Amino acid sequence: MKSLFFLFLTLLILSPKNYAQDSTSVSNQKLIIGITEAPPFITENNGDYSGLSISSWNLVNDKLESEYEFRTYNSLNDLLIGIENKEVDFSINPITVTDNRMERLDFSQPYFISNTGIAKRKESEIWNYIKNIVSWNFISAILILLGVIFIFGFLVWIFERKGNPEEFGAGKRGIFQGFWWSAVTMTTVGYGDKSPRTTGGRIIGFIWMFMAIIMISSLTAGIASSLTARTINDQINSVQDLQNFNVTTVSNSSSEEFLNLYNIEADTVFTEMQGIEALLNKETALFVYDVPMLKHAIEENQLQDELEVLQKTLKKDYYSYTFPKDSPLLNELNPVLVGVLKTMEWNVLVEEYK
Repeated sequence: MKSLFFLFLTLLILSPKNYAQDSTSVSNQKLIIGITEAPPFITENNGDYSGLSISSWNLVNDKLESEYEFRTYNSLNDLLIGIENKEVDFSINPITVTDNRMERLDFSQPYFISNTGIAKRKESEIWNYIKNIVSWNFISAILILLGVIFIFGFLVWIFERKGNPEEFGAGKRGIFQGFWWSAVTMTTVGYGDKSPRTTGGRIIGFIWMFMAIIMISSLTAGIASSLTARTINDQINSVQDLQNFNVTTVSNSSSEEFLNLYNIEADTVFTEMQGIEALLNKETALFVYDVPMLKHAIEENQLQDELEVLQKTLKKDYYSYTFPKDSPLLNELNPVLVGVLKTMEWNVLVEEYK
């Protein structure tokens, strides 16, 4: 009889209701949430915080009704270290999930899908045209064209200098006249002021006429191509193309991890605004970072006439809440966050940031 009593007492103590009361839950503790400024997701103004990440937490906490406070960090790297060392319970910052971070931290359901993109200075079309005119590609195409014209003009002059001295004289003057004939023949202008009369000269002229048709088209295409202004946007078709430029990114960001994965050398800064300044000061050609933050920094500082974000992106990013490894809060917050992501209110907020 006593054994049945103790069994009943044990079951009562371990029943779900009593266990929930004794366990630690989100609603029974004051939460310490780590954040660092990351406009437009987290923006600080006189001690007040706003942005999409703040809005997401407000919607989540409307259901949790938890007491909380924000603990601010100076940089993303400091924040990640703080989370890993359990200085805070979790972070609502827009932190991208990466393989390296998953080894050290836990992540919630992603609440925003973004992209890693590229910002650069806007280029003047006139300046690009001028640069291409004085480029080696253009100069080499012109030199090849002049060289071919000279060769055939010289060959004709060799045959014509004695047989046709009136039109192709001796010495430098005769060589120049041969060059003139070759150029006129190649361009099909046909002034008729000079024409080969010897058999050898006419054979060279006959060969040159047909060769000129082929060469003029290819050389013209080459010259036109060298004159066409190739923008940076045209030159970047894959990640590997970034090796041809001076690249900057934010230290300890997912962008830096991505560039390191492909062995792309990059200078690092601590914030996106430092990267923007590096572009403006021509200290770097490309700034690689999260697209929403790049666009916000450019628009907020009214730099649309000087900087732009390329339409081509490098990879997708998934922003999640970040927790210390094996945090019990993750399983409690995740279902609530998933529920918030399905609401119309959240979808309306997200549209403003796309």
